[in-house]
Amino acid sequence: MSGQLKRVRIIADFQFQKGTGEAMFPDGSEFILSRTGRVRQIIDNGVRIATVRASDGLLTLGIEGATRLHRFMEDPGMRVVVNSDAVPFVKIGKTAFARHVIAVDPLIRAMDEVLVTDEKDHLLATGQAVLCAIEMIDCKRGAAVMVRQGIKQNPR
Repeated sequence: MSGQLKRVRIIADFQFQKGTGEAMFPDGSEFILSRTGRVRQIIDNGVRIATVRASDGLLTLGIEGATRLHRFMEDPGMRVVVNSDAVPFVKIGKTAFARHVIAVDPLIRAMDEVLVTDEKDHLLATGQAVLCAIEMIDCKRGAAVMVRQGIKQNPR
C-alpha cells in the first residue's frame, strides 16, 4: 500500500468512522497531486471520489465518494434527511434548507461533510452542513446544507 493511500484512508477514518477509508478508497486508487506533492484528488476508474481540502486537510466528497460512504455507513450515519418538497431541488445541486429537514444524524456538527437523502434513504447529494444537528431540526429558516454536488448534476 502506498503512503498516499494510507494517508487518505486515515483521514476518512478520522472524519467519518473507522473502516470508512478502506471502503471508500480501494487498492489501485489514483492520486492527483498539487505542485508541492500533496494529495489533492483521489480517483478510481477515472471518477473523482474525493478531494483533500488544502485549508484543513479533510475530505470533500464527489458523488462517487458519497455513494460509497452511503453504502458503508448505516442510517443515520452522516445523513440529513429532507422531505419530498426539497428532493427535486437537492438532486440538481440546490441548497437544502432547514425547513425541509425532517431527520438528521445527531452527531453532525456545522462544517461536517454530509450526505443528503430522501425519506427512503436514497442518496440525493453531498455537501457541507451549515448548522449542527439540533439547529437543523429546530430552525425553520436558512440553509442547513450547502450542497456541493447532486446526483443529477454534472461534476464540477
